[in-house]
Amino acid sequence: MNSIIEKITDVIAESPDKICYKNGSVTETYRDLGQKSDRIANFLQDKFLPEKSPIVIYGGQQFEMLVMFLGAIKSGHPYIPVDDGSDPQRIIQINSVAKPSLVLNWSDVEDFGIETPVISKLELIEAMNSDKNIYDTAKSIGPDDDFYIIFTSGTTGTPKGVQISTNNLTDFVNWVDSKFDYSADTNLMLQAPFSFDLSVFDIYPGLTNGATLTVVDKNTTKNFGKLQEAITNSEFNTWISTPSFFEMCLLFRGFDSVNLPQLNKFIFCGEELTHATATKLLKKFPKAQLYNTYGPTENTVAITSILIDHDMLTKYDRLPIGYLKSNMNHIIYNFEKGDDGYLTGELMVSGPDVSKGYLNNQVQTEKAFEIINGETFYHTGDMVSEAPDGLLFYKGRTDFQIKMHGYRIELEEVDSMLGNLDQVKQSCTVPLYNNKKQVSKMIAHIVLEDQFKTVDELELNSQIKDELKTTTMDYMIPNILKFVEQLPISKNGKIDRKALIGEINA
Repeated sequence: MNSIIEKITDVIAESPDKICYKNGSVTETYRDLGQKSDRIANFLQDKFLPEKSPIVIYGGQQFEMLVMFLGAIKSGHPYIPVDDGSDPQRIIQINSVAKPSLVLNWSDVEDFGIETPVISKLELIEAMNSDKNIYDTAKSIGPDDDFYIIFTSGTTGTPKGVQISTNNLTDFVNWVDSKFDYSADTNLMLQAPFSFDLSVFDIYPGLTNGATLTVVDKNTTKNFGKLQEAITNSEFNTWISTPSFFEMCLLFRGFDSVNLPQLNKFIFCGEELTHATATKLLKKFPKAQLYNTYGPTENTVAITSILIDHDMLTKYDRLPIGYLKSNMNHIIYNFEKGDDGYLTGELMVSGPDVSKGYLNNQVQTEKAFEIINGETFYHTGDMVSEAPDGLLFYKGRTDFQIKMHGYRIELEEVDSMLGNLDQVKQSCTVPLYNNKKQVSKMIAHIVLEDQFKTVDELELNSQIKDELKTTTMDYMIPNILKFVEQLPISKNGKIDRKALIGEINA
């Protein structure tokens, strides 16, 4: 039997009338979740699909998406969440890689241009409202089977489908329980699209504990007024997002502990938490718990955590990402040892949350996963420094490392230094290439703090460069400072560095 489904079933039995989902005026109970997902399981098993074949579930952040996720698992099929805001080509790409047996379509799109059978929204509504709810639990997804498959962005070619098993997910849920104290009283802000694994930080640890998922959907986040209303009138007590999404919300009046006294826990994942963002948060929410976490999709959402407090802010200019989960092994690959005893290199990890690899993609799986002494290690592609006590510090992506005039430079390290300046709210530094494909310049795109927006740009330029000279080597100072109103944000709520690289080098 599936341990995740068992736990959710227990919650449904104990608290059927508890609200499990809230999105604006829409609320749904745990009873609704249980009954409707049973009916979807019955509907899918009646299709006699190939055993354990994946199912694409296409839509937004509606309650019915969660119903279909659980229905697929109960019926014996891993699901592939695809956001309905995706490029139409994406579903064609995913379909060609995953070879799903079915697409469940919770949208108004009528033709995906694929041969895979598509179940329409009308058919799904009919199934969810039927009286057929019996399914064979012996066929449900088991411990070693894929639970979900999340496809990476695929900006550099064919997207890769990361396979996450029930065992992987169970290990993550148990870790969240031990670290972040989810309970039936927890009300989680669920903002991340369901196709982004940050949403899993809410969904399964939340549902297995009988928590309420309060959704801030993409129609809300696109509208500044709607988003402000949703955030400042919210009832959630636990915030989960990327730091970039939180930065956007800092503009809202009333976004503080005086107006939101129940909001007492913040969990960040998905990109680097800067010193400046953490400082602002603890100023607005002085009694809140602020957790920094880190983890690749291939390691089931997150694998490190640390509580960031005022002492931590005083001690470090660049915040640590925390300590690895206790049941994991790791290697600092190609490391260099500093005078402080810290090892710096690429992080490789093994343990119960490491994916079995990429769906139907042996070549990429063999590149990223390596068996060492009988253990499977995943090459994260992330550079870290490790203190002698095991505390980890993020140093940037190996693919965001450039070479300019003979020097190796981490672009994210440049942004970290810029972020420590009073003038800089956010920054994203990108390389400009010459016709020989060599990096000729670094261009920093900077969003200024409000009080500096009226200062002359030439003056700001020399101010910032002069201040950088006191803390860093000349070769790491960006050649051009470009002041912008905002940085591009990807669908997953992260600063889109690759979009800026493309724009600069178009």
